[in-house]
Amino acid sequence: MSQKSEIIPLLRQEEGVRYTPYIDSLGYPTTGVGFKLGPAGVPLSHYTFTLDDDTIDAWLCSYVDATHEAMTDNDDIAQALTHCNQPRQDILTSMGYQMGVSGLAGFHHMLSAIVDENWEEAAVQMMDSTWAKQTPERASRHAAVMHNGQWSPTYNF
Repeated sequence: MSQKSEIIPLLRQEEGVRYTPYIDSLGYPTTGVGFKLGPAGVPLSHYTFTLDDDTIDAWLCSYVDATHEAMTDNDDIAQALTHCNQPRQDILTSMGYQMGVSGLAGFHHMLSAIVDENWEEAAVQMMDSTWAKQTPERASRHAAVMHNGQWSPTYNF
């Protein structure tokens, strides 16, 4: 029995959802679930709209599809994905969404541990990273799912 993907609710929870444009922590006009709208420094007055959940989810699905396609184009990530159940695949997709596929590809030791199905080591490698120092709570939740292969008890999907 195949488990369904929870990537959309996962990203909505981890990234947060904003219905109107805002300036993100790096100075970029942003909206939705971390969707960059334009270059840093552009005034928010240039973006006068409100999104609804259907639009946000449509954009998010498009971003996720593009992220997943780029992940499968990378040999190391593609190989790791074949060893993952659905929650672990969603965790890798979330990481690729957050830091870009090139950032995810830099987790060589984690990807190698995944191919070996050494889930404990994969989780250790996730936490031994700049990413984990920058977003420690998200990294800890993601590492827990990578380690045990289940959403529960970390997430309530």
